Amino acid sequence: MVGRVDARGSVSLWHTVRNLPEFWRLLELRTASQFGDGLFQATLAGGLLFNPERAADPWAVAGAFAVLFLPYSLVGPFAGALLDRWDRRAVLIGANLGRLLLVICVGVLLAIGATDFAVLCGALAVNGFGRFVTSGMSASLPHVVPKQQVVTMNSVATAVGATATFLGANFMLLPRWLFGAGDTAAATMMFLVAVPVAVALWLSVRFPAHELGPDDSSRAVHGSTVYTVATGWLYGARTAIRIPTVASTLAGLAAHRMVFGINTLLVLVIVRHSGSADVVAGFGTAVIFVATAGLGSFVANVVTPAAVRRWGRYATANGALLAAACIQVVGASLHLVLMVASGFLLGFAGQIVKLCADSAMQIDVDDALRGHVFAVQDSLFWMSFIVAIAACAAVIPVDGHSPLAALAGSVIYLIGLVLHAALGRRRPQRN
Repeated sequence: MVGRVDARGSVSLWHTVRNLPEFWRLLELRTASQFGDGLFQATLAGGLLFNPERAADPWAVAGAFAVLFLPYSLVGPFAGALLDRWDRRAVLIGANLGRLLLVICVGVLLAIGATDFAVLCGALAVNGFGRFVTSGMSASLPHVVPKQQVVTMNSVATAVGATATFLGANFMLLPRWLFGAGDTAAATMMFLVAVPVAVALWLSVRFPAHELGPDDSSRAVHGSTVYTVATGWLYGARTAIRIPTVASTLAGLAAHRMVFGINTLLVLVIVRHSGSADVVAGFGTAVIFVATAGLGSFVANVVTPAAVRRWGRYATANGALLAAACIQVVGASLHLVLMVASGFLLGFAGQIVKLCADSAMQIDVDDALRGHVFAVQDSLFWMSFIVAIAACAAVIPVDGHSPLAALAGSVIYLIGLVLHAALGRRRPQRN
């Protein structure tokens, strides 16, 4: 009986999605875009961190992540105001076009054996455009689905995106096996990334003009484009702080990303210094860790809508953060098998918090400011990750074996839980 009910629910969800043609187009765009993201990130990691022609100690790994994400985290949110200023379709087209050209440039840099810094600077720009596309799609979702279906359809979109990222990252193992692990092979794989990015560009063009927003309202930021961009992060941050559901879930999300940063560095360094950092064993282990975390995120996308309907967003996120604090203790053993298993459960818990944050921004934030807030989320998302990696790199040994660093992750989750519980009970502030 249960299986029959689940089957009926799946069929009903499928029909609901198919009866929302513009949402279906957005899903197609997300699939192509995030497949390209997964393929790009895996190719970059393989080309720099698991490349026999290049070296990577804890600070080198932390530096790579910092160059790749921190500058965008500091500058990108100001440009996020454009999502609430210009036609989001036009922004998606421009971002995908820029990403396509830059991916080709990164491939050329790898082909000529450019320095890590040069490659990472190019990758920084690619990732900036990629996050811009992701924020644009998230901010556009309420324009293509009814309000009462936003939570469910956001979970569907996130699940599709996570699956596409997972498939893109794992697809990279095939050309890596075929072409090898050197710079020339990495360049060949990078040129393959251009294919899904070009598809995403074509899919962006298919949307009618202005269909994805933004809507104008009394809350819209008026003035010149320069003024809007320059003050974009400030407006986004003020809006996030003013709305308890947004502020609380962003605090919980920041805690999760910090712990994920610690765990990522520990796994990469342990694998790199385990004597198995060859094409198959070393890189394969790292991919498995990321893949299991992604699988946990996928399961969370399926479970979260039902959990939110039963317990509400506030209680669901609180429970996820408490569970994550307990799971992280298991990962402190630093046995790779347990760390991979913990990665699955932490991916599950963290994605629940992420979905609650996305839903808060899509439901509780005025459309005229939604892009601002999503840009602030991107900033917090990556800055938390980078700060945690840098702090961890400063204290862990060269071989990465530091149980105390892993245990610190449990403390961070508990801090995130306290902040989420306290901020979520506030009354909304008025302008």
